[in-house]
Amino acid sequence: MQIILLERIEKLGHIGDVVTVKDGYARNFLLPNKKALRANEANRKVFEAQRADIEKRNAEAKAAAEGQSGDVEGKSVVLIRAASNAGHLYGSVSVRDIADGLNAEGAKVTKAMIVLERPIKSIGIYDVRVALHPEVSVTVKVNVARSPDEAELQAQGVNVSEALFDNAVGGFTEAYDPNAEPGEIPADLLEGEAEAE
Repeated sequence: MQIILLERIEKLGHIGDVVTVKDGYARNFLLPNKKALRANEANRKVFEAQRADIEKRNAEAKAAAEGQSGDVEGKSVVLIRAASNAGHLYGSVSVRDIADGLNAEGAKVTKAMIVLERPIKSIGIYDVRVALHPEVSVTVKVNVARSPDEAELQAQGVNVSEALFDNAVGGFTEAYDPNAEPGEIPADLLEGEAEAE
């Protein structure tokens, strides 16, 4: 289906571009959200008549988004989640979690503004893009940890998963005698039992 874009859409085009998209994408997303018009003669005339007004509204929205970007830019969100010893989360961090964390920090964002390139499924610090407007985006840090102390360590640059394994102390270990026969009790243990009696 051919459509006329009413705003800039990433990887698709700018205002006024006539592009071809899949029918479902146009009918289910672009047309209901008033991001595009069907490309026919009547709509082209309507678009050209309103082009100046559409571009003016877009410029105002862009300016508002640039003003809001100061509130969001550089923010850091700490999310505490249950995770395995290897650092894999039981579940994943969703767009809603990030949006709620940013809103708690004083930024006014919606779920639709958060752009996750891939799901967050392990502890660590991630850079997440927030698209405030099709032409304005900022980056925030998302610190996913098992506890507030761990989040603080990660913020200082410590890789908590590696540190956990580096500091791991083995549990119960026995002295190993390579010359002992299987099932044979070491001589020093026999002496210890005799002294105890």
